[in-house]
This record gives sequence, C-alpha cells and structure tokens, in this order.
Amino acid sequence: MARAKRHYIPGQIWHLTHRCHKREFLLKFSKDRQRWLQWLYEAKKRYGLTILNYTVTSNHIHLLVVDDGDRDVIPKSIQLVAGRIGQEYNQRKKRKGAFWEDRYHATAIESGRHLLHCLIYIDLNMVRTGVVSHPSQWPFAGYNEIQAPKRKNILIDYEKLQKLLAVDSYDFLKSYHRELVENHLNNDINKQDNKWTKSVAVGSEEYIEKIRLLLGTMAKGKKTIKAEDSCQLREPSPLYMAHFDTKNKDIEPDNTYYWDINNEYSTS
Repeated sequence: MARAKRHYIPGQIWHLTHRCHKREFLLKFSKDRQRWLQWLYEAKKRYGLTILNYTVTSNHIHLLVVDDGDRDVIPKSIQLVAGRIGQEYNQRKKRKGAFWEDRYHATAIESGRHLLHCLIYIDLNMVRTGVVSHPSQWPFAGYNEIQAPKRKNILIDYEKLQKLLAVDSYDFLKSYHRELVENHLNNDINKQDNKWTKSVAVGSEEYIEKIRLLLGTMAKGKKTIKAEDSCQLREPSPLYMAHFDTKNKDIEPDNTYYWDINNEYSTS
C-alpha cells in the first residue's frame, strides 16, 4: 500500500495527534501515560524539542510544539517517545505488533488567538470525554504546568508560549488562560472541533494564504474553509482514503500533514 509523503514548512507551530493502533486503549494504565511524559522530557533534553502543551489520554496523545528551524527535531522526538513506549509496553505484556497508528497527524497553527484556542482545546480533551470535570483533575496534561510552572523536569517552554501568545507577562497569560477555560466549562462550549485534528493549517485568512504559498505546488487541490473565527486549509478526503481507515472518530486520519523523514516505530 502506498504511503503518504511528509511535507515540511519551517518555523511553524504544530498540533500533533497520535493514536494507538486500531484505537485500542493501550495507554489506559497511568504508568504508561507517565512514561510517555518521561520520554517526552528526554526528547526535550536530547533534541531540544520546544513544547507548548500536551495531553496523554488512554488511546491517543495531543502535543503542541514549535519548529525552531531544525526539520529533524520534531520527527526524531516523536520517533523516540513512540518507539520507547511501544517497546516497553510490548515487553511488559509479552505482546507483539504495532502500538501506534502508522503516522502521527500534524496541523499548523497560527500564533496569537488561534494558538490560545488550540491550547484550550487540548486542555479540555478529558473533560469532553467525561473522564474529569475540570482539566486540573487530569495529571497527564499541560494545564497544571501552565498554571503552576515547574522548577524541575519542565516540559513546557513558558517563555516561548508567552511570546507566541503575544502577552506582556506570564501572570497575565495564566489568568487569561484560566479564565477562558472556565468560560468554556461554564457556558458549555467545550465541543469537539475537528478543525484542530483534521486540517493542514488553522489561522487567519492571511495565514492560510501564507501556508499555501509556502506549500507551492503541494497546495494544489487543498481547500480553504472560512468560518467566523478562523480559516482552515483542508486536504480533499479521498486522497487519504486509500491509506487509512476513515471512520468518524475524534482523531481522523484524513488531511494529515507530513514531514519527509523516516518515522518507523520498532515495537516488537
């Protein structure tokens, strides 16, 4: 079966999603979710991965990162984390076979308010599923780290996050972030929005046009979808139907955006 190519645009914010093989709940044990975070920290130390937010669920992960110019940092980091988690789980369970879906999915996010809303969407994942009533109750996510920055084993780059959100102080960032999360919860607007997981890019109309220009000929056939608060760049779904199961789930394989780099996960 043919494999999709990985495309790369330098300097972007990326919302990455990666799900377990066949949507199995292979991350249902807290020790595996904690190990994912530990390996993420190792990827940060080893490769210099710039992390803005994250959530580890029972069958998929969300990771918000920034490309700082080295095209190999993000794929190498995902390869490390995904590969080690799969190896450890399979060895412990005496299991063979794939732990993860073949590819992780990446959506380019514009800085500023679009980044902020993506940040909150990631924070509220486990609230949407009904597992917790508030993101602070889920320890395998970045909400608490944003609200109470760590002094050691730091994952989130607080300075970079503040800069990309264009706020004057980190105290204001925490306050505004907390206020928006509460607003979503209190007004029942915490709905699934597949633009964050099915688009090639999300941002203003100007940002989407910029991405089109950077893609060049690879932008051919991609659709711009305009809404009141944002624009999306989407891949025509039929292009990926030959490569993936396309059932309507929280993380869809359509419209995936790839780096052109080998990214295999050894899990046997």
